[in-house]
Amino acid sequence: MIEYFADYGLFLAKAITIVAAILIAAGSLAALAMRQKKSADKHLEITHLNKQFEEMETTLCAATLTDAGMKMKMKAEKKKHKEQAKAEKKASKSSNSSNDEQFQRKKLFVLDFDGDIKASSVETMREEISALLTVATKDDEVLVRLESGGGTVHGYGLGASQLQRIRDREIPLTVAVDKVAASGGYMMACVANKIIASPFSIIGSIGVLAQIPNLNKLLKKNNIEFEQLSAGEYKRTLTMFGENTDKGRAKMQEELEDTHRLFKEFVKSQRPELDIDKVATGEHWLGTRALELGLVDTLQTSDDYLMMKREETDLILIEYSEKQPLVERLSSLFSTGIFNHQKDIQDLNKPLLM
Repeated sequence: MIEYFADYGLFLAKAITIVAAILIAAGSLAALAMRQKKSADKHLEITHLNKQFEEMETTLCAATLTDAGMKMKMKAEKKKHKEQAKAEKKASKSSNSSNDEQFQRKKLFVLDFDGDIKASSVETMREEISALLTVATKDDEVLVRLESGGGTVHGYGLGASQLQRIRDREIPLTVAVDKVAASGGYMMACVANKIIASPFSIIGSIGVLAQIPNLNKLLKKNNIEFEQLSAGEYKRTLTMFGENTDKGRAKMQEELEDTHRLFKEFVKSQRPELDIDKVATGEHWLGTRALELGLVDTLQTSDDYLMMKREETDLILIEYSEKQPLVERLSSLFSTGIFNHQKDIQDLNKPLLM
């Protein structure tokens, strides 16, 4: 029996040692991954949309045309590409820079922005904009396919500032709204030289919102005390667990009104023809009504816009991708989950553009 317990104790000690070694190794790998992000995992993905359209057209023609019809089409396409290549070759040999510009096709850079409440996509969009600004000229154009119902003021404020970088370079900027650009989404959209929207897209909602649940009465009912310490009279105006005061509510309303005022001024500076008091009521409109109010410029889908441009313009879709190693993704699950949850609670009474 003594030998049995001795063997069992030795086995348990070995097991504990192995588990501890695995945990230490995993922790070391996670720490290393957090300290060293490989630049190779961050890259731009470039898609030539003209080629995509051509491949789709060829596939469909092959399925619908007769052999003779397909042969004629291929012959016409070959002739077209030959003439284009000849023109480009002539331009490259010419010493006259104006000739080079004459045969240089314009570029339409396409970006996608799908906004959540925190405007998380701004992080990738800023990289995409930085990349295109290294090559884009005033003769080119940027199209942003934007979808967002709004969110945090600082997040969408940064998004609008990123788009402003394009305007500051005097590069024409078009924003296409196929479904929704409301509140913070419209704050970004209004930066554009031109806004196109589908007829039943949701546009507007130029307003500010703050809401927070209060559990103070529930805590009191269950004899649970809540303590909160702060320095500064208005460090926390409203709280989830404490007892809110009229003074705190008044201060929060003052902040909301000030944010709304700045929001209106920003939209008015971008689209001075708007009757800002009429459209900045927090309401939203469908695309057709938004056109009548001057919130958008044209009723059109992003697909139609690209199809219209493809014959005369090189369509280039830019997507910034950041691929995290598996170890880093696993190690970040706990830390981001805990800290983001705590931050979400703290930010509940922050103004939202939505």
